Amino acid sequence: MKKLLLAAAIFLSTATTIRADEGMWMLPDLKTQNEVAMQELGLLIPVEQIYNPDGTSLKDAVVHFAGGCTGEVISSQGLVLTNHHCGYGFIQQHSSVKHDYLTDGFWAKEHSEELPCKGLKITFIKQILDVTAYVQEQLKHDDDPQGTNYLSPKYLKTVAERFAKAEGIALPKGYSVELKAFYGGNKYYLFVKATYSDVRLVGAPPSSIGKFGADTDNWMWPRQTGDFSLFRIYASPNGEPAEYSAVNMPLRVKKHLTISLKGYKEGDFAFVMGFPGTNWRYMISDEVEERMETTNFMRIHVRDARQQALMKEMLKNDSVRIHYAAKYASSANYWKNALGMNEGLVRLHVLDTKRQQQEKLLARGRQLGDTSYQAAFDQIRAIVQKRRPALYHQQAIQEALVTGLDFMRIPSTTSIVRALKTKDKVKIQKASDSLRRAADKYFASVPFPEVERRVGKVMLRTYAQYIPAEQRIGIFKVIDKRFKGDTDKFIDACLDNSIFGSRENFEKFIKKPSLYKISNDWMVLFKYSITDGLLQTSIAMLDANRNYNAAHKTWVKGMMDMRQAQGLPIYPDANSTLRLTYGKVASYSPADGVVNEYYTTLKGVMEKEDPDNWEFVVPEKLKQLYRDKDYGRYALPDGEMPVCFIVDTDNTGGNSGSPVFNARGELIGTAFDRNYEGLTGDIAFRPSSQRAACVDIRYTLFIIEKFAGATHLIEELDIAE
Repeated sequence: MKKLLLAAAIFLSTATTIRADEGMWMLPDLKTQNEVAMQELGLLIPVEQIYNPDGTSLKDAVVHFAGGCTGEVISSQGLVLTNHHCGYGFIQQHSSVKHDYLTDGFWAKEHSEELPCKGLKITFIKQILDVTAYVQEQLKHDDDPQGTNYLSPKYLKTVAERFAKAEGIALPKGYSVELKAFYGGNKYYLFVKATYSDVRLVGAPPSSIGKFGADTDNWMWPRQTGDFSLFRIYASPNGEPAEYSAVNMPLRVKKHLTISLKGYKEGDFAFVMGFPGTNWRYMISDEVEERMETTNFMRIHVRDARQQALMKEMLKNDSVRIHYAAKYASSANYWKNALGMNEGLVRLHVLDTKRQQQEKLLARGRQLGDTSYQAAFDQIRAIVQKRRPALYHQQAIQEALVTGLDFMRIPSTTSIVRALKTKDKVKIQKASDSLRRAADKYFASVPFPEVERRVGKVMLRTYAQYIPAEQRIGIFKVIDKRFKGDTDKFIDACLDNSIFGSRENFEKFIKKPSLYKISNDWMVLFKYSITDGLLQTSIAMLDANRNYNAAHKTWVKGMMDMRQAQGLPIYPDANSTLRLTYGKVASYSPADGVVNEYYTTLKGVMEKEDPDNWEFVVPEKLKQLYRDKDYGRYALPDGEMPVCFIVDTDNTGGNSGSPVFNARGELIGTAFDRNYEGLTGDIAFRPSSQRAACVDIRYTLFIIEKFAGATHLIEELDIAE
């Protein structure tokens, strides 16, 4: 018996260690679930230095950047490091043909030159509290007859505020509480957050460095991109979150990171903290197949068509390029993600793996005499089958007609229609003034109507290509009748004749508003038709999904119980909350006879240079630094300049900008991407092939100091040689 117990203990310990690099771990669970495994892999500091609920830790220097990325505080004066692609839209915000910071880069020489970024918010997580017992107690008194409140954001917001009040949690200006469900509603955590809205652009390399390789290299390895940018958090003179003001001062933070120049080698322990967005590790195989054939299918085909049309226009005109830069980059990012995910799911036989996993749980249920797992599984399969046609159509509308058509963001005409029906001159004037203000904003947002015209034609043709005639949104009845099915002519009619087709058309209308004119306006009718299409598909999916959440909760609970019975730690799907993932610096083999090394150097930049391809242009100054080997203290022992490296941590979207730490908790890089072979990781993690691509902090500092000459920023930092 002793021998059997010892063998079992060794097996469980080994299993935990082998799988240690899979998981997006909740920080409050690190002590009980992960500390031993992390130390076995090489962690040299206690986990209390990473996360300490009763004191300051590394957690306090990791921030949620713009709601979709991660950043890290790297100086006592609120300096934040994140990715170039995370800051891209805000760099674009300040760019023009005269001051093209996207192309040329930007570096503030002093605080007074730092540029306020409209709409940019940075959030700190002050506290993380497991409130599962409290929420479950509240749900006992829930009057929702359908029992869906356990996942309702509105309901959970009320419970969060109730808990904060009961526990005396102070929420000064800029502070808030957020309650989120985990494991399908089997567990709940509450987050106390502090959000700062005066954030300013400090520095960004030119896109030829920060976006080197662009779409071609996106989601690929090896990479040689300096994907970083710098921002600074400002606060009121007393240190509180505040809207932008000239009297605001750089935030004096209670924790910032120490930067290491010691580098890394193959097999070194590393960990990452950040805000991974969404993944779906608990999907059944039918859901994976559905994802491939609906969401991913539409992203691949519709976005490819839009991007080709946009790129043609962007390459012709710098103003067009700057205006559409961030939109194009965002679209291209998840176009390639969907492409790589679908290819990987097939190549790695993930559907077969999922079927094996779900059969193990169903078999366990039969062994235990528990029929709930089989019932949940059958329910999910039936739901997927029922909702798939509506989801397919909804994704087509969303990708082609909502995301794809900027000119469909026309102002609402509801108020002016109501006013015109009353025939009350005062009400009509008031509604007209309101519509004029909204129209001014709209026309400013679409300054290139001819680009919108060309893209619109491509998008409407693409939508019609994938949706059968009898299923298309209602406007196609008009197109078929009035335009003989010619979608191009319909788009021309929208841009030529609609009151929102041009400012001239709008001015003509607003001088003498007409109920007939607005009720028969092509663009208004088109928008109503799109909205109705989304509504109809949503209603169909709502009906199909009616019992999904309850079934999913049961299924996830079964998966949790099975893993715990095997002695394995558990983690919830990503949901934009602060997580930690750990592993090691590691090369990998994507194919037989091919080995991708764990780091790249500036030599690779020069080897990829192509002055005739905008994706691979290299700045002359960077080439001169390379020729002179002028790398300062940032060079490798062999004299080369490191650029990027990879780790086998469990990252996903939202981890962009995340700090990468060494075993001592020092900053060695910034995560920015994953490899193509690892794009299946959102659904099924494969440690052998999934890698997170990171900018080496030495390359970041080299660009700041040697390329940009921004030595004043280097002086702010705490650097361990």
